This record gives sequence, structure tokens and C-alpha cells, in this order.
Amino acid sequence: MAYKMEQTMRWYGPGDPVSLSDIRQAGATGIVTALHHIPNGDIWTREEIQLRKKTIEDAGLTWSVVESVPVHEQIKTRSGNFEKLIANYQQTLRNLAAEGIFTVCYNFMPVLDWTRTDLFKELPNGAKALFYEKKAVQAFDLFILKRPASLEEYSKEEIAEVKKYYEALSSEKHQLIIDNILKGLPGSEIGYTLDEFRAMLQTYDGIDAQKLQAHLRLFLDAIVPVAEEVGVYMTIHPDDPPFSLYGLPRVVSTAADVRRIIQDNPSPHNGLCFCTGSYGVRPDNDLPAMVAEFGDHINFIHLRSTKRDEAGNFFEDNHLEGDVPMVAVIEEILNVQEKRGKCIPMRPDHGHQMLDDLQKKTNPGYSAIGRLKGLAEIRGVEEALLYTRKK
Repeated sequence: MAYKMEQTMRWYGPGDPVSLSDIRQAGATGIVTALHHIPNGDIWTREEIQLRKKTIEDAGLTWSVVESVPVHEQIKTRSGNFEKLIANYQQTLRNLAAEGIFTVCYNFMPVLDWTRTDLFKELPNGAKALFYEKKAVQAFDLFILKRPASLEEYSKEEIAEVKKYYEALSSEKHQLIIDNILKGLPGSEIGYTLDEFRAMLQTYDGIDAQKLQAHLRLFLDAIVPVAEEVGVYMTIHPDDPPFSLYGLPRVVSTAADVRRIIQDNPSPHNGLCFCTGSYGVRPDNDLPAMVAEFGDHINFIHLRSTKRDEAGNFFEDNHLEGDVPMVAVIEEILNVQEKRGKCIPMRPDHGHQMLDDLQKKTNPGYSAIGRLKGLAEIRGVEEALLYTRKK
């Protein structure tokens, strides 16, 4: 028997410009979604879960993965009402399992979720892509946020270069950088004003990478036994981008990080969301080798490709181009699925805005046609690899 990846797409709920019908027409059978209207830290009730599940099933699809059940900042900092918030998280997992939903994605990124500085960067062919510009982030840090420690973290040469870049910004580009960093991208749940962001950074005073790693371990110490009890498979999404921003530690960026997370809680229910785009931003991450090593813990897959440059910038490339060796990654995923005897849910991630979608309002990275193109390409690679195995 050939084990194919379960084809899914992310859906942001009833307000998503991409409908469930659109997703079904693209060929996906599963939906990746969350109850974004429920405040972070509150319990997802069975009634709310049932309503969302019924909407999806009435459209002829399956709710395959929850992305995400957000981890409240007080859990990450072990402050305030964190014990109650962990108890709420445990109950949400019980309620999801009771409604037949067993794969849950989450992340442990401090304050900010995924970060980009330009949500509609025009490519040579006219399509638009998500883009991360290092100097824009540095300019925000040094001259907009004015984080005191930033002056010690950058070299004098870097500060001089960034100052020149900052002073040349148009007022429109200046505001765009602020909006894209602070307002929150799709799925990030929370946006901030500049003052709110400064206040949030202060809650991480004294929390370095080692302490945040310990907090993640303690969170999983509380969550994994419940996941085992009810049959839920947790999947941690890597940091995006996979390095520190604004002095905040990030602890899910490398193979060594993954190794530590699994060793700390060696349960099949303590698993990974293997995002090729996030891990692929770092040249020291060998993606096919990571799939082979950690395959027993990969419970959800994001397939996308990023293209980086020597200046530290990157953009979302076509799914089969960029720095991610996509064919080799899919080959290893097929090996993992065959070994485990199961199909792992996968979604094409961060497609380009292109064709008719250029004239439509879309969630950045989540327009219909770009993801349809990515899904078709991934499906073709998978079919070709499976065909060669039959010969």
C-alpha cells in the first residue's frame, strides 16, 4: 500500500476570502483551522468545536488539524495566571478529542508569531510574495522601537548602514514596516501598538534561551500526559524566522532544538509540525536529514520554500524552487509514512498572490491560486516518486 500525504489547506473560518468550496475544488480533503474568535487562554468548548466541525463537514471536508491552539504569553513566561491557563489548555485538548480531532499545532515564539516586512513584494513575473528584509527589522528595532539593548547588539558598521537605510525610507514604507511587524499576520491572533509591544518585551526581562527552553519543557510536562490520555498528537511549529528578534529568545529553530524537545518529553504525542520554509531559512538545517531523524515525531507538515540571500533577507519562492530541496524532503516523508504505516497531513503553505487573486482582497500568503499551484506541484512530485518505487 502506498501512503500518500493527506492533502489539506488552511482556512481562517467563515470570514476567509477563500471558501471551503474553493479548497475542495483545489483537491484537498482536509481543513486546517482554529477558533480564532476565542480569546487566547480561554477554553474551546465542545459546542464551539462542534459548530466549526459541522460547517466543515457540511462542505464535504474533514477538520484534520487544529492550527493553532495558541499558548498564552503568561505560560511562556511562567507568570500571572499561568497555572489556570495551562489547565484551560488541557481542557481544550480533552474537548477536541471528544469531538474526534486529534492533531493540534502550536508554537512557542515569544510575543510575535511569524514575521515579514513586506506582504506583497512584487516578483519579476508580476506575482506577489511574502518578504523578510533584515534591514527593515533592524531599522524598526534601532530607530522606531528604540530598544536600548539594540545599540549593544549591532556593530557600529551595521548601525551606520541601517541609519542610512532608515533615513531614506518614505513615510509610506516607514508605516508599512510598523504595521507588518506589530499588527499581527494571519493566524498570529494578537496585534500590538508600539507601547504595548514595548511592554510585552519587558515581560521577558531575565528570560534567556535556556530559561525559555525550561518553560517549554514544563509546559509539555503538563500537556503531554493529557494528550496521551485522550489520543491527541501535539505538533510544535518552528520559529519563523528561526532566529532571535528584538532580543527575544527563540528555541525551536534548529535540529538541536528539536532533539532537545523530544528528549525532554520522549512521547509520540510530543510531536513536530515540520515546516520546510521556517527550518529552510537557516543554511545549517539539513531538511531531508531532519525528516529522517525525527520522522517518528512528525505529525503535521508544512511544505513551502524560501529563498535567502547573503544579506539575511528571504522571500517565499515557488514551492519547487528556492533553498528547500523539496523533492528530497518529500522522498524522506514517503519513507517515514511507509515505516509508520500512516498518512501524515500536509498543507501547501504561503502561496504567491497571482492571476485573478491580484485583484482580490486575500490573507497574505493564503490566497487561493498560489496555494492551488503549490498543492498541484507537491502532488505531482509525490506521484512521480511513488511511481518510481513501483518500477
